[in-house]
Amino acid sequence: MFLTSINTLFTHVAKLFWRTRDLGYLLESIIILEFGLTTRSYKSLDVKNILLETVSHHILPQMLSSPLWIDSNNILREYLKFMDDHFRESADLTFLAYRHRSYSKVIEFVQFKERLQRSSQYVMAKIEAPILQLKQNSNNIDEEENILESLGHGTHFLELSNEIRSKYLTFNEDLDLRPWWTPTYDKNYLLGQYANLYEEFIFLFSKIKCRIMLSMFNSRPFEGVSYCPRENLHDQIKHTEATVLKNIEKRSLLPRMIYLSINSASGSVKQNIEANGSAVDPKISVELKTLLERYTKILEYPFQDAVQLLIGISRGEKCFEAPSLGIIDWMNFAVFLNAWNLNSHEINLSDIDTSGSGTWNFVNFLLKKYVMETIASAGPIFSSPGNNLSLLVQLVTEPLAWHGLIIQSCVRSVLPSGKKKKKGGPSEHSNCRFSNEIQNSIQSLCDTIELVAKWLREEIDKPEDEKFDAIYSSVQIEGRNNGPGKVFKTLESSISIMKDVELGGRIHEALCSWSCADVARKIVNGQCSLLSEFLRICESKINLLQALKLHL
Repeated sequence: MFLTSINTLFTHVAKLFWRTRDLGYLLESIIILEFGLTTRSYKSLDVKNILLETVSHHILPQMLSSPLWIDSNNILREYLKFMDDHFRESADLTFLAYRHRSYSKVIEFVQFKERLQRSSQYVMAKIEAPILQLKQNSNNIDEEENILESLGHGTHFLELSNEIRSKYLTFNEDLDLRPWWTPTYDKNYLLGQYANLYEEFIFLFSKIKCRIMLSMFNSRPFEGVSYCPRENLHDQIKHTEATVLKNIEKRSLLPRMIYLSINSASGSVKQNIEANGSAVDPKISVELKTLLERYTKILEYPFQDAVQLLIGISRGEKCFEAPSLGIIDWMNFAVFLNAWNLNSHEINLSDIDTSGSGTWNFVNFLLKKYVMETIASAGPIFSSPGNNLSLLVQLVTEPLAWHGLIIQSCVRSVLPSGKKKKKGGPSEHSNCRFSNEIQNSIQSLCDTIELVAKWLREEIDKPEDEKFDAIYSSVQIEGRNNGPGKVFKTLESSISIMKDVELGGRIHEALCSWSCADVARKIVNGQCSLLSEFLRICESKINLLQALKLHL
């Protein structure tokens, strides 16, 4: 009865948040869940393996766009372990069914195993796990090369991508059973204005692992409204499945493009600064361009049109209108395009760059532009939770990180190799020019990340009371007749009454220690931890770039 009441109350408050997008209703929803878990935390509510595997599909995408790398790694590892363990056990189950002449079960087990092996969620997790490793180690090019070597220099995922294109993937989801806040694979109604708080909620959800939370969180916002109309369901399925396939293919290209970009950059530097420098392997340039063309095709642009779009943006002639994830994809393309052009020299930007730095300044400008725009539109994170934090995290940990790797590769190549070079010759002149280009790029990248770090420090250093009030004030009803806060007040007064009632030692102790304000403090602390972890990532990159400047 208690669990049903909590579930009903949560559902109604969640409906109000959905209708109004008022932060107070979301806070009240979390308060209700916390209260329910405090007073009725039974072991029987633990999520079992198969249920945890299912809900991880909803948790993982948000975690991968956050700076909580350790937790993301844990979710990926547990998910992949569950799947791999199931595949190993499947053979035994199939044999046992055959031995007992349950032939229908044999067919069922085999078909289910094949379906899971072709699961889009499983394939995506296998791709994202090493990409997360690459992001975590992007400050150390030697370690990065070791990871890439273990991945066959990215060829494993190219093979996987080619296999995906020729085989049918399964999606293992019924859209009718999806949560109301994400009716299809590529839609999430809670992302945007309240994304950061939502990420904290989903992270808390992943930690608690409670079946009651799963049933509540999947509840429809209100009756009578369909977010995926039945008549459009088939088209929605086709569209979202095509989107997932494109995303899988796009992500599968990243490790190989990172490897080729590192080698293209280092090879071109050596060729220019060393006397009689050996030519860069032409296969690297050809393959990298092929992958860039394939990448832009996924973005629904021909290669040359994509290049012209970015050039137009850098000239101020064009505006780039794309969803958040689109910006990450395009900035990744700009970074790898620069690495390819260092060797091919096919893109001439002399009309907009008289310094002769070519695509170095071009990519530096684009990265700084979108970081600055993202920060400018973010606003105070505690009074407007969510904003563009996820986009900012992805900008720093993907395109800016890959650009940093290319710079590391160039610095390593510029360093003296022990060979004596004739002073004043063309080799020394080339060395000086390349050193200046790399120094300028290091400084630009350092300045760009410092902008992010400065914004994060300002948010973290705000007084604790100011952070708390920004959250807690959303459920205060003084001076208001409407809006959130009524459930909050009712719950507070009910707790005061129940403290004087004989409810048993454990429940009485839980009620005495319970405070609605503590929930708001937990949210603030969670957000501070999130920002602090992101700041740590930024500061580590700044320290690396400052150290690289000393080598030149």
